Amino acid sequence: MKLYEWDFAPNCRRVRMYLIEKGIDVPKVECITPAIVLKEQFAQQYSHYMVPMLELDDGTQLGEALGIWHYFEALHPEPPLMGTTPVEKAMVSAWERRAYDEGLIGHAEIFRNQHPNFVDRGLPGHRQAVPQIPALIERGKLRVERFHQKFNQQLANNEFVAGARFSIADITMVTVCDFGHALQMAIPADAPHVQRWYDEMQKRPSVVNSRPTHMPDGSPMTAAA
Repeated sequence: MKLYEWDFAPNCRRVRMYLIEKGIDVPKVECITPAIVLKEQFAQQYSHYMVPMLELDDGTQLGEALGIWHYFEALHPEPPLMGTTPVEKAMVSAWERRAYDEGLIGHAEIFRNQHPNFVDRGLPGHRQAVPQIPALIERGKLRVERFHQKFNQQLANNEFVAGARFSIADITMVTVCDFGHALQMAIPADAPHVQRWYDEMQKRPSVVNSRPTHMPDGSPMTAAA
């Protein structure tokens, strides 16, 4: 079994954090070149041309953080990270999806449409040219602003994102906030409950030990990111 990834990629970090929480060790293969392009060998190996990808011993390829989570959750249900009761499972799924759609994709719109290495790479998983759209940078900023407001309200009355228990919703949320730090977009001052929650998350080994080591340009990642 191998986990193909890019150290900086938020979606890869979501899987790393999950595996640490579960106490599962999977060999990892870095798939990015210094030009921030997926290696050709990986491109030939995996038609979806995206990381993370988990390759099982029999050659089965599992893509997307959510798919990889489901695989390991079925094999290793303890500790539960995707809910246990029907209501808890629904709440975790809903809040994880909100964190992904509004937070992670919002930051990704900013990153992919302004980073010089992503010219003609406006969408992931495409080998043909997809031009950057500068207008999406401002739209992404609006999505991020709305994201912080919504999650600040949710965390005002909850210890964790989806309620009383740490879950994949917190994993995605941590990844989103640190992606924002990497883009010089800190948690805003008008989101104190997000900041309280984020400070508590820094005590978890999975948060500290899953952090990327380098920015896309190769410079060391700062402690805040």
